Formats: sequence, structure tokens, C-alpha cells
Amino acid sequence: MKNVTITLDDETAARARVKAAERNMSLSRYIGEVLREHTRGDDEYERAMRRWLNRKPVVLRRPGERYLTREEIYDRVAMRRIDEAARKKGKRS
Repeated sequence: MKNVTITLDDETAARARVKAAERNMSLSRYIGEVLREHTRGDDEYERAMRRWLNRKPVVLRRPGERYLTREEIYDRVAMRRIDEAARKKGKRS
């Protein structure tokens, strides 16, 4: 374990003391846990990013098919028809 000296303004120090007391901890232990929790988030982010980047690519089209145009992608009327057909199909099954 490493000893570190930190400087806090009076208001932050008072709030930290109250939070530590609410958890029945020393101020030192409370600050250590807050820092550990804060830095653990970075590790979780890195793991999530690695999982995302290791995913297999999504097939957007089959060989010989063309990509949708911007107009086709944002054609709300057509999307509503597709959604409605999918809902009807789901109700029958």
C-alpha cells in the first residue's frame, strides 16, 4: 500500500468526511475506494471497447446486391410498411 498526501479545499474535505462517516470508514479509506471505483471504470470501458472491436463484421448486403441509397434508408413510409408487415406476421405465429 502506498501513502499519498493530497490537498482538498475545506468544503470538499468536509463533504468527504461526512461521506466517510456515513459508511463507517476513515477518510483515507473512503478516498481510496472512491479513486479505485473511478479508475475501475476505465478498465471496464477498455474491456467493452475490445469486445466491440472483436465482433464479427455485420453483413450489409449479399454478393451481387447493391447498397441501399440514402433515400431508401430514410423512406419512412416504406419503413412503416415493413414494420406493419412484421407485426402482422408476428401476430399470426
